[in-house]
Amino acid sequence: MPDTLTVFTVRDAVIDLMRRLRMTTIFGNPGSTELAMLRELPGDFRYVLGLQEAVVVGMADGHAQATRNAAFVNLHSAAGVGHAMGNIFTAHKNRTPLVITAGQQARSILPYDPFLFSAQATELPKPYVKWSCEPARAADVPAAIARAYYIAMQEPCGPVLVSIPADDW
Repeated sequence: MPDTLTVFTVRDAVIDLMRRLRMTTIFGNPGSTELAMLRELPGDFRYVLGLQEAVVVGMADGHAQATRNAAFVNLHSAAGVGHAMGNIFTAHKNRTPLVITAGQQARSILPYDPFLFSAQATELPKPYVKWSCEPARAADVPAAIARAYYIAMQEPCGPVLVSIPADDW
């Protein structure tokens, strides 16, 4: 019997999934709600930092079109999604597959209307995303991202969004 127990986290499952889906380039403009996911990215991952969310989505749109695979975009909370809406609209019109994740405040403080909280995070990007969700439990995050990928890649392709509370990672 081994001396140590290997803990497989939600983050580990998502990183493994992203590798299998060939989405090892992350486009983003991070904030506090995404830090746990972005710390110590594996060496085979690349993080492309943009100074503003619209630029991030535009870069991801071009990358997805060039690679013919969904691009992974990480935005900071509802504010980041709001800033990105112009290019989310463009990706929708281009039929570009984007898997967009948006940070949400920690589940434990959601009832208290915290700063940067979005009560309807999944509604904000509609109607310019094909699908959006905020998983009910942290354990559901990897499956939500997998579903998002397959929906984004299904013709007609297009952007999707998963809202992820900060403490799910």
